[in-house]
Amino acid sequence: MNRKVDFKKDFKQLYLPKSSPEIIQVPNMNFIMVEGSGDPNGEEFSKAVEALYSLSYAVRMSYKSKDVPEGYYEYTVFPMEGVWDLVDRTKPSTDKSNYKYTLMIRQPDFLTEQGFQRFLEQVKGKKPNPFLETARFESMEEGLCCQMLHIGSYDGEPASFARMEAYCAENGYSRTSKLHREIYLSDPRKTKPEKLKTVLRFHAEKSR
Repeated sequence: MNRKVDFKKDFKQLYLPKSSPEIIQVPNMNFIMVEGSGDPNGEEFSKAVEALYSLSYAVRMSYKSKDVPEGYYEYTVFPMEGVWDLVDRTKPSTDKSNYKYTLMIRQPDFLTEQGFQRFLEQVKGKKPNPFLETARFESMEEGLCCQMLHIGSYDGEPASFARMEAYCAENGYSRTSKLHREIYLSDPRKTKPEKLKTVLRFHAEKSR
């Protein structure tokens, strides 16, 4: 096996940014994804998270199986990410029951579609979960983005997004969509709200 890949050391720019806005280029990456809607404090969201981590850890621990994936290397499981939007955009963003989301966890380069299907069937047999029925393996390239590290409660994120938008305006960029990405570096079950660390990111383009 090669040296262990640790996202905190090997991909600092993507996962440990500064607590001030910056413009970055995000490369193409592979993810396992699930989709849902509704209040993220509800049971459905918890099931979506559980499905995602069950699949990701099945891949991570596959070195113990009889059929180790070709090219396997040791790595730290990447943090969960979420792309957020509204079901009904006429409603305020404070209505959490109106949220829709795509949750995902980045996967190592050795995982293939064939390998994903194998792990999916394994997890379905061991840990049945409705979100496994629609889970998928997909590549995604975000491209040019504005991002920053938000420290504090999720409810305080609007202030950080306002800083990011102001930074873009001052530096000749503009936000292209109301969609945004959150990367969760803290476990909200074990971390006080004021100490939560979340990477915030949205697509940007050079202003004309």
